Amino acid sequence: MMVDEFDVVVIGGGHAGIEAALASARMGAKTVMFVLNADSIGQMSCNPAIGGIAKGIVVREIDTLGGEMAKAIDATGIQFKMLNTRKGKAVWSPRAQADKKLYREYMKKVCENQENLYIKQDEVVDILVKDNKVVGVKTRLGLEYKAKAVVVTTGTFLNGTIYIGDKVFRGGRAWEPPSEGLSEFYKRNGFTLLRFKTGTPARLDKRTIDFSALEVAPGDDPPPKFSFWTDPVGTYWFSKGKPQVNCWITYTTPKTHEIIRKNLHRTALYGGLIKGIGPRYCPSIEDKVVKFPDKERHQIFLEPEGWDTIEIYPNGLSTSLPEEIQWELYRSIPGLEKVELIRPAYAIEYDVVPPTELYPTLETKKIRGLFHAGNFNGTTGYEEAAGQGILAGINAALRAFGKEPIYLRRDESYIGIMVDDLTTKGVLEPYRLFTSRSEYRLYLRQDNAILRLAHIGYNLGLLSEEQYKLVKELKKEIESWMEFYKSVKVAVAIGSDVRSYTPSQLLTSERSIEDIKELGFEIPEHPYVKEEVEIELKYEPYIERERKLNEKLKKLEDVRIPEDIDYDKIPSLTNEAKEKLKRFRPITVGQASRIDGITPATITALLAYLGKLD
Repeated sequence: MMVDEFDVVVIGGGHAGIEAALASARMGAKTVMFVLNADSIGQMSCNPAIGGIAKGIVVREIDTLGGEMAKAIDATGIQFKMLNTRKGKAVWSPRAQADKKLYREYMKKVCENQENLYIKQDEVVDILVKDNKVVGVKTRLGLEYKAKAVVVTTGTFLNGTIYIGDKVFRGGRAWEPPSEGLSEFYKRNGFTLLRFKTGTPARLDKRTIDFSALEVAPGDDPPPKFSFWTDPVGTYWFSKGKPQVNCWITYTTPKTHEIIRKNLHRTALYGGLIKGIGPRYCPSIEDKVVKFPDKERHQIFLEPEGWDTIEIYPNGLSTSLPEEIQWELYRSIPGLEKVELIRPAYAIEYDVVPPTELYPTLETKKIRGLFHAGNFNGTTGYEEAAGQGILAGINAALRAFGKEPIYLRRDESYIGIMVDDLTTKGVLEPYRLFTSRSEYRLYLRQDNAILRLAHIGYNLGLLSEEQYKLVKELKKEIESWMEFYKSVKVAVAIGSDVRSYTPSQLLTSERSIEDIKELGFEIPEHPYVKEEVEIELKYEPYIERERKLNEKLKKLEDVRIPEDIDYDKIPSLTNEAKEKLKRFRPITVGQASRIDGITPATITALLAYLGKLD
């Protein structure tokens, strides 16, 4: 029974689904979001945090494209930090703990009040296709909806299976039903289905933790914000007397490791129940103990899940051990000797479609108008999912309108790097973004996302005229100050030697723009302009070197690798890089660069070893 017609259908209300649906609706497409539970829109299934290395940059890129994640975390965050501040500003990245209940409520309210967006609680069990083109969807209730484009963002729900020791039950998230019908659609249409797995730790009762035995990890003061468009973080919560919460640090012990080794056969992974491939960079605690047998302890972060809840998230302690062993394991850790578990840890296995089935627009090659985003593409992480979601939603709307799709290039965004990696290299394991995946990481920074991508957001109608005008004015002012600082000179005495320097030459790792002021020069009044001018001038020679290196990387096809090369002898190669290079035995450096997980840093080390790095 055909009951309604939409431009775009989004299947799923997680982080990818939200950004896809909001982008589509904000572009003027009549959009519907199908969810299994309307109260779970924006649910943080695992870690109650947004941002991190590379991930925080993606959040700011989403914000620049008109997305919602940055505004949501600014409004509901309870602790904010800027990571990597001991290093140069080019590698800084924001991260924040969220009140996960408030975050979910915020996202649900935004979706409910978005013009052109409709929410329906029903399961899509089939996608209707005619002449290799999407024409609609069918739900479990037997209703059919016409559609010009469909975005699938099922996360871990597609054929999800949960494991707690030898206890196995169906679910897309703990005690929530899986989505089962769509797998048959993909099999019927010739798509390959892979099985991936991930996991989440137990949730701990804060009242049963001995915090006096733990190391305190406070937030930054002042707290950094994520969205370019929000007031400074704290305008709402912290100004009303809500201080940033603390996190805490503890460590596993030899006793912890002994408990795990003794019970490995009882885990779903090592007991043979799970066949899916798990994330290399977010492993279970049993994986860490097995793969790093010489490591005496592993760091654990205890992270509050909200202002008014007693639940604590023990970051680094995901496991699929039976619940009774989990109790023993957790209580072997300092500060947790008497801890009570509110929810047990579990592993989850689910279906994904290889992202090599997609164009860089995230539209499938087999079926026109069908888009994929998020964990369903073999990725892991809220931020990676949301970045794919906004791109898929934009292109779904453009498809519905009969307009040309957009591509995000590797040299303009981390979202572009991620999508290019996924669609050209595919995935052998759940994909996670790192700055090392980018050959443009000195240019693609968290501070300049608005300058890089605002024109795209504006041209799509996702940024207003007023917003874009502000960005253009700031960009013009930045360029003017940079030109000024490169042209004027001042006499500076270094010891008994007096020479003339431009302010740009005086900005070094030891000197800031405030030092320029002491020499008698004016400095920008606008805080953002001042920051950008300093960063751009300091990093300009390194960015230029990066650009020239990337031109050389394009010529890598002619650089052959000796058949008898010993990768163990190459300095700076990670264990992952050595493992993959040994397995694939690439013939040229160009071929090596396309192996999944081989980073630009690896290629640089390989070129240096071969004597080809000029």
